[in-house]
Amino acid sequence: MTESQKIALGAIKEQEETFLRLSDEIWELAELSLVEFESAKRYETLLRELGFSVETGIAGIGTAFLGRYGEGRPVIGILAEFDALSGLSQKPGETTPSPLVPGGNGHGCGHNLLGAGALAAAYGVKEYLRQSGKPGTVVLYGTPGEEGGAAKAFMAREGIWYSLDAALAWHPSDVNEVVPGSCNSCIQALYKFHGVPAHAAGDPEDGRSALDAVELMNVGVQYLREHMKPDARVHYAMVNGGGLSPNVVQAEASVLYMIRSEYVRDAVALTGRVDRIAEGAALMTGTSFEKIFIDGCSNTVQNKPLMRLAYRSLSEIGAGEYTAAEWKFAEDLQRTYGTPSELPTAAARYDRAAKAEVEQKTDGGRRAINDFLAPYYDGAAFEPGSTDVGDVSWQTPTVQIHTVCFPSGAPGHSWQNVSCGKTSLAYKGLLRAAKALALTAVELYESPAILAEAKAEWEQAAMGGYFCPIPEGEEPKVVSADL
Repeated sequence: MTESQKIALGAIKEQEETFLRLSDEIWELAELSLVEFESAKRYETLLRELGFSVETGIAGIGTAFLGRYGEGRPVIGILAEFDALSGLSQKPGETTPSPLVPGGNGHGCGHNLLGAGALAAAYGVKEYLRQSGKPGTVVLYGTPGEEGGAAKAFMAREGIWYSLDAALAWHPSDVNEVVPGSCNSCIQALYKFHGVPAHAAGDPEDGRSALDAVELMNVGVQYLREHMKPDARVHYAMVNGGGLSPNVVQAEASVLYMIRSEYVRDAVALTGRVDRIAEGAALMTGTSFEKIFIDGCSNTVQNKPLMRLAYRSLSEIGAGEYTAAEWKFAEDLQRTYGTPSELPTAAARYDRAAKAEVEQKTDGGRRAINDFLAPYYDGAAFEPGSTDVGDVSWQTPTVQIHTVCFPSGAPGHSWQNVSCGKTSLAYKGLLRAAKALALTAVELYESPAILAEAKAEWEQAAMGGYFCPIPEGEEPKVVSADL
């Protein structure tokens, strides 16, 4: 480890409690996508206190911000998320479902940890730049609405990420790894059906049911599934079922769809097929409908030079050790969802030698904490989920890492993850990610050849150009029953 990297790690260590306190505050606020107003204020205030210049309302999004330090190039961006999920309120450190607020929100994806860890990394880099006097700029981007808002994609529509020389990201996980391959792109749209109200017994012939239209649309999409590409996914949620009275022909009903395929153009085409099913449902029921575009995001572009560098950084930091109490908590929590059905890490899914190594280190997948660094893998890999980090990766070389914040196999978007969010198990993952990202960034400032190699590979991989999933004129929308 170089003296420059030691400066960054020392700075993180000095402010460690500050970053853990921020994570706890964001956990407690648990604000939903695009309405993270108090969370954004906490970040903005802390960034100013730590010596960053702050800009708010980035790309016209009220809860998007950035903190900048330094001058000149390279310009390295570090990505922070801080939105929660609805219906996942949970007391911390518990191994049974125990909502803090019945029906309330919770950080089931660990974004309280994610944002605080990203800020910690940016602060370490800022102190390196300040103490070394090296040219360069670090920018922490507060990107709201990852769970339903895709702020990074709206920012990409404005070309914001082209200004960076590289972007660094991380996500809480059950494994320590550099994320390989790509993922699905995604389009999210709300379909609002309008019918005619009537008494369900007295004059049902005069009514036209919007709820019937929603149900028929959903059935039509089920039949579509047989004729989609294997990588495609379609999910939906009833946003408005038309009220609580069964003796009324429901005049209003709406359903929110999330439509995924690996490439944006394929997701757009699949969305067109879903649109036509909605048209058919409206025709069958004598109703009308309107489609409201919500958001979209792109698949990710892998960058091997950045992946190799990030892996070296993770190796330098190490996988850490856990106390007996942390092992017991993880084991007790794991019993609530069972032993994972497959080995952790992307490498184990795609590489035979990696699979054997992971199998040995996890005792066949039975260990409750993955206390090791996954084997390096940068071959073909695919994740059916989606992230708006993909839109960043189409405009600048990007790398993302995972660190252990949850027990092995913990379900995504779960009360179990919320429970972990204010525990020492999660704090260790937050700090590990912050340190690894800081080491990676410092090396990029000090090794122009690595950055040039990353840029050259990115130019080749993204040569087809960025196809933004966000149409011109669309603005970020908060999804609710009133939309």
